[in-house]
Amino acid sequence: MKYIIIFAITGLLFSCTSNKQAEDSQTHSLPVITLGEDSITLYTEFPAHIEGKVNVNIRAQVDGYIQKIFVEEGGYVKTGQLLFKIDDRPYIEQVNTASANLDAALAAQKNAKLEVEKHTLLSKNSVTSDFQLKTAQSQYETAQANVSQQIAALEAAKINLNFTLIKSPVNGFIGRIPKRIGNLASGSDTQPLTTVSEISDVYAYFYMTEKEFLRFNARYKGDNLTEKISETDSVSLKLADDSDYPYRGKIQMINGEFEASTGAISVRASFKNPHYLLKNGNTGRIILPYTEKHVLLIPVLSTLDIQDKIFVVRLNKENKSERVAITVSHKQGDYYIVKSGLRPGDRIVSRDLETIEEGSIIQPQ
Repeated sequence: MKYIIIFAITGLLFSCTSNKQAEDSQTHSLPVITLGEDSITLYTEFPAHIEGKVNVNIRAQVDGYIQKIFVEEGGYVKTGQLLFKIDDRPYIEQVNTASANLDAALAAQKNAKLEVEKHTLLSKNSVTSDFQLKTAQSQYETAQANVSQQIAALEAAKINLNFTLIKSPVNGFIGRIPKRIGNLASGSDTQPLTTVSEISDVYAYFYMTEKEFLRFNARYKGDNLTEKISETDSVSLKLADDSDYPYRGKIQMINGEFEASTGAISVRASFKNPHYLLKNGNTGRIILPYTEKHVLLIPVLSTLDIQDKIFVVRLNKENKSERVAITVSHKQGDYYIVKSGLRPGDRIVSRDLETIEEGSIIQPQ
């Protein structure tokens, strides 16, 4: 009987010890986060290409061989500065011919006027008929019209002569010069002689998809698109080498329609370029910031990715763990923005989720 009591007591102690060890094995001491609503600035990136604010194609307005080139590719020019000279000899001859034709027309006008004066006197003395006077007056009017025509021809010849000197219409930098001295230049050439780009201010063009545009439209206050654009924050620009452009820009314009071929809409941002770091044709990425309010942020390290789903370990009132699937809307740095699955006040384990079994007791640190 004594042995039976001893065995019973020993078994009871062993059972208590085993239960204690099992309970301890399901208890973890881990960091726990209590969720609360917060505000965060998010960033959306868009590929962009750069154009000068003023970008002028320089073309010949008269045909002729290039006689002189006064500038170098990449050089800076001012308004009115000479760029090219086209052989002007044919146009000088046109001016001389038009001038001679005008002189002849003026002489003919003078003779016609004398005829009118003569027939006016003779008609008063009834020497000639009124018909001869009217004929003389008609010839004089024809001579006057011819003079006007020759004056116009002379002015046109002078304009063409002036077109042989091609000047810059704006301040800016010279682009590529595909033609050289001796090449024929024509007003019908598809390729310009060069391009002058004013780049003290530049435009960055980028595209939004329809979904991105609708989000943009809903994000900012205003009765129309112009008012919404005025509410946007300044944007930044990342250059091709991933460096940050030192000046911030501002969205100025959103196109009035989507492009049918791409389903996207064009947007333009303006940037100052005082040191001419940006050139016409540069590429980069526009960084558009926007603020989301009343969001739940959780560290990426406090989640598990299982079969394309994201899970967290949430604690109930008794500190028991439960694995919960969540949906996120964005990832910003080391944080997820929770779209659904969690609420403010929920507590989640912040690390070592792989070691936690469902229903384990968590001792919050």
